[in-house]
Amino acid sequence: MLTVATVGGGYFSRFHHDAWARLPVHVSAVCDLDPDRARDAAAGHPGARAFTDALEMLDAARPDLLDVIVPPAAQVPLVEAAIARGIPVICQKPFTPGLDTARALAARAADAGVMLAVHENFRFQPWHRTLRRLLDDGALGEVYQVSFRLRPGDGQGPEAYLARQPYFQRMPRFLLHETGIHLVDVFRFLLGDVRRVMAWLARLNPHIAGEDAGVVLFDFAGGARGVFDGNRLVDHVAADRRRTMGELLLEGSRAVARLDGDGGVWLRAHGSNDERPVAYERQDRGFAGDSVFLYQRHVLAHLAGEGPLENGAGDYLANMQVVEAAYRSSETGAWEAP
Repeated sequence: MLTVATVGGGYFSRFHHDAWARLPVHVSAVCDLDPDRARDAAAGHPGARAFTDALEMLDAARPDLLDVIVPPAAQVPLVEAAIARGIPVICQKPFTPGLDTARALAARAADAGVMLAVHENFRFQPWHRTLRRLLDDGALGEVYQVSFRLRPGDGQGPEAYLARQPYFQRMPRFLLHETGIHLVDVFRFLLGDVRRVMAWLARLNPHIAGEDAGVVLFDFAGGARGVFDGNRLVDHVAADRRRTMGELLLEGSRAVARLDGDGGVWLRAHGSNDERPVAYERQDRGFAGDSVFLYQRHVLAHLAGEGPLENGAGDYLANMQVVEAAYRSSETGAWEAP
């Protein structure tokens, strides 16, 4: 059984720990700068030790896998320390503070032959896997366009984001760097490489540092088009607005697939006014269809030799390049290539 160590005890770490507790691993060590948070997290894993120093933890526990669950500014030394010790790593996103740092870290892991996975789990949300299956089955015919309206509704006023992830308020780049990159990865998962983008970005809430609204147009290498329309201040119809964080359309010559705010996938044939539900299996636990569990299970399968890794650091750079191109486009007002 693999041993896992984790670093970071913030809001999102609860989903990681819940998933590890349901997977065939032993969480042997937990680290956070706050000793109380470290102890609380360790208490959920029988036999786990609590640490406040990550390097001490790595040397004492010698885990088979390190799960880094900290904001971008704190990631690099932790990942470097694991690579130096030959320990495979899962690193939360946003992956590092910027593209140049991410490239250097991915290269260092590749040179050392150490797995470095980016915990980008949106493509593992079961509704997005279902949309991919519809594409693979040819249900949509020739695909013309994908569009997503991000509407979590959590970005209004001076208290925005403080209850869960207060560092959101201080991020100089926010909508795309932190949130929109999820959908960049989903778009690439569905429709392949991006040839160029055009973006308009804006900050609507004056109490935060970065942009929180904007529209990005995508020109895919395969000929399809895409639209990401994000606004964190506005909400959408859903029992839990964080389940899908918005609504998606995938439009083709034979049919249109629609993702609603509750995770329902609907298919409407061309020429028809009737939608039919698309049945698929999902778990309403954990985060967003249990996608944290699904991604961590995928990484374990890869480590066991059961298939290639999705969202390894080297591959994930393509998402970051698209995001960088979108920021350039918002400044230049022109199409920009990744």
